[in-house]
Amino acid sequence: MTDIKKLEAFVTQVRRDIVRQVHKVNSGHPGGSLGCAEFISVLYQEIMNRKEGFDMDGIDEDLFFLSNGHISPVFYSVLARSGYFPVEELNTFRLLNSRLQGHPTTHEGLPGIRMASGSLGQGLSVAIGAAQAKKLNNDNNTVYALMGDGELQEGQNWEAIMYASAKKVDNFIATVDLNGQQIDGSTDHVLNMGSLRAKFEAFGWIVLDIEKGNNIEAILTGIKEAKELAHNGKPVCILLHTIMGHGVDFMMGTHAWHGKAPNDEQLASALAQNPETLGDY
Repeated sequence: MTDIKKLEAFVTQVRRDIVRQVHKVNSGHPGGSLGCAEFISVLYQEIMNRKEGFDMDGIDEDLFFLSNGHISPVFYSVLARSGYFPVEELNTFRLLNSRLQGHPTTHEGLPGIRMASGSLGQGLSVAIGAAQAKKLNNDNNTVYALMGDGELQEGQNWEAIMYASAKKVDNFIATVDLNGQQIDGSTDHVLNMGSLRAKFEAFGWIVLDIEKGNNIEAILTGIKEAKELAHNGKPVCILLHTIMGHGVDFMMGTHAWHGKAPNDEQLASALAQNPETLGDY
């Protein structure tokens, strides 16, 4: 049985990690990271079938690809606290010669990272390729991907979305972080995309919404439903309705904190709102 309190404590510590990483180097992307803290934590702590150790092949296990790589602070925190590399290494975020660059890279061999991401629009294509490889290898595990809503303004995504349904890549669950914000403002203001549900369905996908995208129980229910719908002839899309900056009151719901680091006073306020639970690095 899922221990919700334990997951909540994990997420709280991840939030602390996010704001501390970004504050230390006065650089990074806290808003989207905070908004996806629950989702990525639940995925790694409760949902995904993961093997001991890490290799790039990922055979006989579920895989996750982060397309919106600028939210690396949350990804690094969850990976470290899920045992992929020492938590203390979070101290090296965005430093020269660190394995924890601002956008995830593969050339330094950081466990848990299977693709370099940050050039928006590419992760979905890579993840679909990995899912198709699993089908060819008779590997019945599932591939997951996360992308931003503003990222779907990139055209390559729609080629990939068309391809996945046409080729029946049904061992694949793509999640859109639907927070309505991107670096220059709201997604509706920058480039209104209309109904993403209608678009994905028109391209032949199964679509479901997680309306409370920062609620652990809602996320658990939604991902489990997506897993039940997968492996049935069509790829699955989750529209995850999150709040940018969730968990830190002055960062919530605004694009202003897409790529801005907190100062000392703001860091103290953010940490006070998220008391230490698992130990800082």
